[in-house]
Amino acid sequence: MKITSVDILRLTSGKAAIEKSSWNPTVVRINTSDGISGCGEIGLAYGQASNAAYGILQDFAKLVIGMDPMNNEQIWEKIFRKTFWGQGGGTVIFSGISALDIALWDIKGKALGVPCYQLLGGKTNEKLRAYASQIQFDWGPKASALVHPEQYGESARKAMADGYTCVKVDPIGFDMEGRWMTWNTTGILPRELVKIAVKRLQAIRDAGPDLDIIVELHSLTDTNAAIQFAREIEGLPCFYYEEPVMPLNSGSMKEVARNVKIPIASGERIYTRWGYRPFFEDRSLKVIQPDLGNCGGLTEGKKICDMAHVYDAVVQVHVCGGPMATAAALQLEAVIPNFLIHEHLASALIPENIGLCNYNYQPKDGYFSVPDLPGIGQELSESAIATAVTTVVK
Repeated sequence: MKITSVDILRLTSGKAAIEKSSWNPTVVRINTSDGISGCGEIGLAYGQASNAAYGILQDFAKLVIGMDPMNNEQIWEKIFRKTFWGQGGGTVIFSGISALDIALWDIKGKALGVPCYQLLGGKTNEKLRAYASQIQFDWGPKASALVHPEQYGESARKAMADGYTCVKVDPIGFDMEGRWMTWNTTGILPRELVKIAVKRLQAIRDAGPDLDIIVELHSLTDTNAAIQFAREIEGLPCFYYEEPVMPLNSGSMKEVARNVKIPIASGERIYTRWGYRPFFEDRSLKVIQPDLGNCGGLTEGKKICDMAHVYDAVVQVHVCGGPMATAAALQLEAVIPNFLIHEHLASALIPENIGLCNYNYQPKDGYFSVPDLPGIGQELSESAIATAVTTVVK
């Protein structure tokens, strides 16, 4: 079996589903001489880097034409080591590698007639606990900017009504006029900001006394602000404290971890084993959050999770893309013994985004079942393919 062509599809039919935001899930489909095709999604459905990844995928696709798709390790190493910039890494480089790698695993599973979790080691987890993510945008198919504490409490109640026992929220993202990221959240935080953020979290705690609450800061804070705010909320309590500082300086993460009592999480902007290494060695991260669409795919993601296990770190795969990203994450999460919880965004509830693929994987009573279809267990819908902006590399 040989790789004959690679399709790069910028999906557009779900783009209007999230108001006032850029939403561009991009999927690669690798086609083979045996008529088997596999798909993988880059981890850049939002933000301003998807155009660059779209371009680099075209370059990487040329490297794999004619290769045996079953040799995913060989292909990974070729792209990583033979492109010169590959070993320098970064978001765009590793997103391209990741999408191609996931597509190769999809092909391998289909060729052998088994789901990817069987090829990755078999099930350790039969059911996967999930949490409702980013409830500052409310919970449900329509997003809105939540400002007042009582709105945060109501959003948590909606998630609990759907069966979730854990939610994630960014309490400092919106100012009191509903504008995103306008507050100055570095240095020493002003008392007014701290008070409203704490009240938002307290409203969630009041709504669910037994609810696990993940506090997300999106790296908007620096070391001083992250430590200051953590000390204000340690009594809630919190499940874990996500991205308190940016991951480019592992020393900053270590300083936060040494000064707060909440487990620290990060990883959606950390790539490969090499990127995670300093955080494991200094023991700053207790929860890692690799995104399979940008950390290096299933090949590298499994290695990162195994490496984390050595350091007693647990895993919450970062899932903030289309249905293809969800399917790939479920395959890995079924296997790893250090799985903690699955991220589920309200965007996954929007009909337009659900319609991008053939299968609608949703949790029931707060838990996912693992897809048993061959490969990653997901396929692009005919409507998504028909409306996609597509480039074919042969």
